[in-house]
Amino acid sequence: MAFSKDFWQGVRDGTPFILVILPFGAVFGVVATEAGLNVAQVMGFSVLVIAGAAQFVAVQMMVDNAPVLIVLAASLAVNLRMAMYSASLAPHLGKISWWQRGVVSYFMVDQAYAASILKYEQTPDMTPQRKMSYYFGVITPICPVWYLATWAGAALGTAVPAGLPIDFAVPITFLALIVPMLRTLAHVAAAMASILGVLVFAFLPFNLGLLLAALLAMMAGAEVERRLALRRQA
Repeated sequence: MAFSKDFWQGVRDGTPFILVILPFGAVFGVVATEAGLNVAQVMGFSVLVIAGAAQFVAVQMMVDNAPVLIVLAASLAVNLRMAMYSASLAPHLGKISWWQRGVVSYFMVDQAYAASILKYEQTPDMTPQRKMSYYFGVITPICPVWYLATWAGAALGTAVPAGLPIDFAVPITFLALIVPMLRTLAHVAAAMASILGVLVFAFLPFNLGLLLAALLAMMAGAEVERRLALRRQA
């Protein structure tokens, strides 16, 4: 299975993400080191959490001396999208063994989901085993690079020149993932609501505006879906 055609197709589809994963992981390593974490703590963060956006949020809030519960709540809010990813993948991967589902859950990252769900929708005749093989192929070039890039950033720490614009990887990564997924009016409404929410509530301490923006985005998306459903029934 590990060396099937689907696996290697996944490797090919996942490899381009290295271009953003490398600087993304390095930036986190540098930021976390500058926040006071040592290399072992930074690596523990990346290996155990393996969720770049949540890691950035948590580190920034810890630097701001936010209460632990606020840090946990904000990190959970950022990672709630993983629950939606899982629900979306369940019809495709729900029939594989429990340990395989566990591995998929651990390696549930934005890039793997984006590539996999697109492949599954374009190739509906794939069996669950083939879909799992493809998924494992996608994460093969992504996750090890994330670990290595994080370690490199943490090891270099403050040795990275302050003017080096490596932080460009963070917004580019999410733009590259999100834009192709805005396929319905509800998706666009949720995205716009989240952007406006973050801007409007930027004055709140401890990044609490992020929680409110996420809530507004979900409400906006759900309301648009409801209105469209009513219109189709009329």
